[in-house]
Amino acid sequence: MTALTLAKSDDIDRILPLIAAFHTEAGIALDEAMRRKAVEPLLAGSPHGAIYIAGPVRAPIGYAAISFGWSLEYGGLDGILDEIYIRPGVRGRGIGTEILSSLPRALAGAGLRTIHLEVARDDAKTRAFYEKMHFRARDGYMLMSRPL
Repeated sequence: MTALTLAKSDDIDRILPLIAAFHTEAGIALDEAMRRKAVEPLLAGSPHGAIYIAGPVRAPIGYAAISFGWSLEYGGLDGILDEIYIRPGVRGRGIGTEILSSLPRALAGAGLRTIHLEVARDDAKTRAFYEKMHFRARDGYMLMSRPL
């Protein structure tokens, strides 16, 4: 079983390289200063989200970042799994399955009503994995964004 640990402020230098690696892989253009600015409040205990370290805290193999909101439709606290990343060298060993099995259970125990995530429409392999983990596309809906 892969340990999931809530990341704290003193974990920032271990978590930022993983986030940078994910951003590089995903083509997300965010400089180091902005990345740090986005991560610091979550590690300091912001009620708006959290980052969980996968694997040993001193040598993490991945992370999951979730942001929290409120949904009338789902009856309360909801979350968006903003990012999930596993180091390439340890992928394919069931770590993602463990994370997406244990994290929702833990968050439900803390009052989360539903969890959402975003996946590329043309990424059939990842969509199939998320469907296996009980995530479902909402017919007739799509996520839309407006940067401010």
